[in-house]
Amino acid sequence: MRIRADAAPATRPEGPRRGAEQRRSRVGRRGLYTVFFLNGSILASWAPRIPQVKADLHLSEGQLGIALLGVALGSVPAMPAAGILVDRFGSRIVTRAALPVYASAIALLAPADGLLSLTLALAVLGAAVGTLDVAMNTHAVDGERGSRRSGISSFHGLYSAGALAGALIGTAAAAAGVRPDTQFLVTAAVALLASAPAAAVLGPAVHAMHRSRTRPRSRVGPGSRRRLLWLSLLGLSVLLIEGVITDWGTVYLADSVHARPGVSGTGYAAFALAMTLGRLAGDRAAARFGPVRVVRFGALTAGSAAAIAIAAPTPWVVVPAFAAVGLGIASSFPLVLGGVGRQFPDAPGPAVAAVSSTGYLAFLAGPPLVGFLAAHLALRAALLVLPLLALAAASLAGLLSREPSIDPHPRRPQPCAGA
Repeated sequence: MRIRADAAPATRPEGPRRGAEQRRSRVGRRGLYTVFFLNGSILASWAPRIPQVKADLHLSEGQLGIALLGVALGSVPAMPAAGILVDRFGSRIVTRAALPVYASAIALLAPADGLLSLTLALAVLGAAVGTLDVAMNTHAVDGERGSRRSGISSFHGLYSAGALAGALIGTAAAAAGVRPDTQFLVTAAVALLASAPAAAVLGPAVHAMHRSRTRPRSRVGPGSRRRLLWLSLLGLSVLLIEGVITDWGTVYLADSVHARPGVSGTGYAAFALAMTLGRLAGDRAAARFGPVRVVRFGALTAGSAAAIAIAAPTPWVVVPAFAAVGLGIASSFPLVLGGVGRQFPDAPGPAVAAVSSTGYLAFLAGPPLVGFLAAHLALRAALLVLPLLALAAASLAGLLSREPSIDPHPRRPQPCAGA
């Protein structure tokens, strides 16, 4: 039988082409892992230095709360704007632009010599991190939709690994007597060097998430806004817990539990380590038990551990309690974002931006609220918001069970060149 000469070449390139696409996908995924790691490490390197900055600038607890509000003032308006930019230009372009700005913004903390300059520097840092958060999370959510399996928690695991690394660097620098301004300048230089190769290898979005000039921008419909609001409140609850531990955990150990500088930093380090481990295992746990059970049980665990930390008189009880809080809420926010990506497939950029804006408003504006309460009551009393927030998160976890139907014969997604 004669074989047509033109039959074989039609199928031969398919294997090499698919292999090349898979290699590019792996490289792009590693680049996004690096972006998440850098995001966590830069901001976390500031957390262990807060007590020394507070002492050097002679700030009261109320004034420190005002300074911390600067991060929220910068990030909250930046996040909705980032959602629009992602929807218009694509998540890859916005991530590439925001990463070096955020890496260099930590250096602005070095020359701060008072409440006003510190607040302004933190506002710039907040705007940069808010923009990067929306862009990188949208890129990760899109990848999860493309693979049709839970995977965003692992990216947040790398964020927590970066936070752990930053916390350990800040704690070690504090114990060694390194000045905070020196640490911030070195952190900016190293982060800038690492950001360039990570941004360069980011892969394109799987789904076309931005619109051309002739097509309308994707939006969340009126009928879905209420559901998006409740999902945002769920994200707010868990991120507020994380934000309070991040900004006040070290201060609580130093001032209320009277831990030494080297020991006070270990509280946040233990929290960040537990967050890392919990998020790396979060996708597997969600696949086995479902996101509702993972978020609900984790919130109840976090609330119980927070109550123990508030009542404890010694750092050797507070530190493991902080770790239990971190383990409990570790995968909650990533699972919320994954649920948003699946429930709002036609408007992932604005939907992720809405949940991120609300959640990070709590992450960044909540700690100043705790500072206000601590100034009028006591820090121990102010931290009672932690178990209350955990109960709220547990009650809202059922929102994650609402998933849209999946087409059993989906069309093959087309890469978006600009995202």
